[in-house]
Amino acid sequence: MQRSLNSIFALLIVSLLTSTSYARQADPSSTLVDEYRSVADQLIDAALADSAAWDRLAYLTDTFGPRFSGTENLESAIDWILEEMKRDGLENVRGEPVMIPHWVRGEEKLMLLSPHVRELQILGLGGSIGTGPAGIQGEVFVVHSYDDLEANREKAKGKIVLWNVPFTSYGATVQYRGNGAVRAAQAGAIASLVRSVAPTSLYTPHTGNSRYDEDVPRIPHAAVTIEDALMMQRMQDRGQRIEIRLMMNDYWLPDAASRNVVAEIVGSEFPDEVIVFGGHIDSWDVGTGAMDDAGGCVAAWEALRLMKKLGLQPKRTIRVVMWTNEENGMRGGNAYRDAHMNELEDHILAMESDGGVFSPKGFGFSGSDAAFDTITQIGKLLDRIDSGLITKGGGGADIGPIMREGVPGMGLRVEGDRYFWYHHTKADYVDKLDPEEVARSVATMAVMAYVVADMEQRLAR
Repeated sequence: MQRSLNSIFALLIVSLLTSTSYARQADPSSTLVDEYRSVADQLIDAALADSAAWDRLAYLTDTFGPRFSGTENLESAIDWILEEMKRDGLENVRGEPVMIPHWVRGEEKLMLLSPHVRELQILGLGGSIGTGPAGIQGEVFVVHSYDDLEANREKAKGKIVLWNVPFTSYGATVQYRGNGAVRAAQAGAIASLVRSVAPTSLYTPHTGNSRYDEDVPRIPHAAVTIEDALMMQRMQDRGQRIEIRLMMNDYWLPDAASRNVVAEIVGSEFPDEVIVFGGHIDSWDVGTGAMDDAGGCVAAWEALRLMKKLGLQPKRTIRVVMWTNEENGMRGGNAYRDAHMNELEDHILAMESDGGVFSPKGFGFSGSDAAFDTITQIGKLLDRIDSGLITKGGGGADIGPIMREGVPGMGLRVEGDRYFWYHHTKADYVDKLDPEEVARSVATMAVMAYVVADMEQRLAR
């Protein structure tokens, strides 16, 4: 009887061990983390070993400055990047041609004439028409919403409308920058000013793109500082008359030739299957565009360079793209989609960094539930640098065109409280970025891109 009980007990133990083994085999996520822990640590260690990414970012932005669409600065920067990528030993380095819009900021000046006289800081908004050499002089009418303007249309007629809209979120507030000129013109205004889209200010105006409607008269459109918007609101609330003179010599030139920057490590088994990641190489014509978005470009570039340096060749191709003309036209993202339309079925994943390479937290992902589960497991490889949190919903402006064609997409998420302090301003310099945070952003993008490119099964759609 004792022998029989021992046999039964032994069988139970074997059964338990066997079922545990099967459970492990049936959980590919555990296998995925175990399989790639070593290579993930190699990439993280290499990224954190020095400040190479920040140093390259500093050289790029200090040397070439702002890289606005249509400028020599942008094209010279692209020339340098292509040469450096070749020196890094990356494959298929090339510039893919794109025709881009060319708006030029001329001399801009805003004078307060009443209740006292002094010059105020402004930045014309992208695409704005000029005022003509004589400028525009008129009374300011301050409003705080579309509804406020509609309720006071008669007061706005013949005046310069100032949109004094507090920053709640970028998405909610930026609409006044984008559509403010149209809505003000519909009410009969002669020009439009917008409070800079930012949560805080040290007397810093923020530029950005804007639009016109073919059926509505075009009026000049510019951003003022938060401080001046609040001052003019107080003046109006007191019943004081606010008079200003606005001068903007902004204008358009014909479209210009530019390029999307492309470089790869070609996959060893499935070279036609592509993981694409990067940022946009153009910037506004103020600051040096280090945060927005040279940092995202350099982080992806450095991630690929480290793979090459470590001798890591994934099964699928990893492609860095630095898209051109994101800021005032989106021509680069659309041109990439058009040029690669027949290949998008084999674009496994698109990844973008365009929120500043501050301390990384993880990614926002848009794709199937099965793919989300896989990405979540890969995120565990980043626990040691606390950047592996995966949330649903994410992407980016430049990868948006291919995401709409069915390519899964994700955006790097960072500790971004400071991003909109400097966004689209003269203050966007490399000193706003910390070398260690840039290095962790490199590591985060490198691990995610490499594992998706190398795992046995392609990411589910």
